[in-house]
Amino acid sequence: MRVYFDHNATTPVDPAVVEPMVRVLDSSNDAFGNPSSIHHFGQRAKSILDEARTAVADLLRAELSEVVFTSGGTESDNFAIRGVAEALEATGRRHLIASAIEHEAVLNTFKALSRRGWTTTLLPVDTSGIVAPEALEAALTDETALVSVMHANNEIGTVQPVADLAKIAHARGALFHTDAVQSVGKVPVDVRALGIDLLSLSAHKFNGPKGAGALWIKRGTRVTAILTGGKHERNRRAGTENVAAIAGLGAAATIASGKLTMEAARLSALRDRLETEILASIPRTAVNGARDQRVPNTTNISFEGVEAESLLIALDLEGVAVSTGSACSSGTLEPSHVLRAMGFPTHRTQNSIRLSLGAGNTDEQVDYLLAKLPKVVEKLRALTGARR
Repeated sequence: MRVYFDHNATTPVDPAVVEPMVRVLDSSNDAFGNPSSIHHFGQRAKSILDEARTAVADLLRAELSEVVFTSGGTESDNFAIRGVAEALEATGRRHLIASAIEHEAVLNTFKALSRRGWTTTLLPVDTSGIVAPEALEAALTDETALVSVMHANNEIGTVQPVADLAKIAHARGALFHTDAVQSVGKVPVDVRALGIDLLSLSAHKFNGPKGAGALWIKRGTRVTAILTGGKHERNRRAGTENVAAIAGLGAAATIASGKLTMEAARLSALRDRLETEILASIPRTAVNGARDQRVPNTTNISFEGVEAESLLIALDLEGVAVSTGSACSSGTLEPSHVLRAMGFPTHRTQNSIRLSLGAGNTDEQVDYLLAKLPKVVEKLRALTGARR
């Protein structure tokens, strides 16, 4: 048996998403044209983009003209941060704020801009993994151009008080961006209710294809294009669109819109049962981050006396896929920057694994993991002399 509990890294593509993608790639369907061309083939491709844009806008409660297609979450984050920075540079606003637990797409973009003379501030979090509004108030200055705080964290799943943070940022004249890659398609996301200016999303986090994403830009927000070339995407993102992948993004958005509430409740129940039984059956375990303010599919658990990488490998040998955190940080021996920012000691940042559930997970799969995990942990603790 093979079980997949790593949906925050990527999700399997829904069969209903594959079908419209295949239609686009099949040249007999006349959809292979360049969507910027005015002939029949080009306009057929353009109509597919329009349908997908409508689906994404509906998912976000946004306007069609505000949705810009990208290659995924990393590009969308870069576009938002670099685009705002360049657009506002001449105004003297050269200060950027993010939380210390952002995805590397945000943190490394901040580092790149700091090397160009921008001032950056990272907001602290406590063991809850949630940014305090007072911390943002204290960090803001009259030179702050942009605040970027993710909607849901990719490692621990905590949901930030984005609406409150956006109000505080706007009161000082700063724009607000949220990386919603881990929340869109899992929980309802209404850009108007959040009161934000920019939002990033990625199709492969909610059963769409890799290589397709979007940046929502509130009408009237000043953003400079970071890719220059043709006038694609209303002159905001140059380059011929990946029509097949965008068709998949649109289909995934439509599917997510139709099942958000029901699927969130199902996954939350599965996650809570899995989490509760792990804590009850395996001593010296603890959940990292707030348990009452997070997306419904994610838990991050510390196993004292066990190296997370060893646990990941041992579980994989048993047919269970989990992760130690962000897939974009895999291959590094560095402890989780998220757990480190939460103030945990080094050993805890290195003995924690993330379990993220998705559409294909069932009660039987949870039972399978619960049957395997205690024995695996006991064996690893015995090998390291940590058993007691």
